[in-house]
Amino acid sequence: MKTSSNPAGRPRIIVLTAPSGAGKTSIAKALLKRIDGLRFSVSATTRAARGNEQDGIDYHFLTREAFEDAVAQKAFAEYEEVYPGKWYGTPYAEIDRATPEEPMLLDIDVHGALRVKEKYGSDVQAIFVVPPSLAVLTERLRARGTETEEALTIRLDRVRYELSYADRFDVRVVNDDLKRASDEVTRLTNQFLGRVVSE
Repeated sequence: MKTSSNPAGRPRIIVLTAPSGAGKTSIAKALLKRIDGLRFSVSATTRAARGNEQDGIDYHFLTREAFEDAVAQKAFAEYEEVYPGKWYGTPYAEIDRATPEEPMLLDIDVHGALRVKEKYGSDVQAIFVVPPSLAVLTERLRARGTETEEALTIRLDRVRYELSYADRFDVRVVNDDLKRASDEVTRLTNQFLGRVVSE
């Protein structure tokens, strides 16, 4: 499948957000493979790297002090303490790379997504990925095996809170099947970018 676009116009930003474990990162990876020119905005975080995560590719891993310095220098378009002691932010330097030919994809938390939408307005399509149910999401998070039950409880409390914001986004996509949800997000993204898709 190939896509073509009219490069005229302003840069475009695609924001994917969801409660933890809803599958937004898997959908983001699918979008990057499917949409020509789409670039990934690498977020900054104070949390430790997990597994095979690489600095500068998965995240910019910063110390708390370095993160606070970046905040003081107004280096972030948005930033948030998503979990106690774990800060995340979107550097302006990442968003500034967006062009009409190379739109930018952000995979960020709910509050951050709303801030980016507020700042960039119609240049942004904000997509909220919804899990099929809280029970399914709980099993997905537990299956990761990366957290204690106490940490999982904190995360699930956050999930319930974030779900209450779903209707504030441009569009909602239920991830009951990863391929179907990825297809839907791809279609919505191409539509937003004004791209004609041909087989």
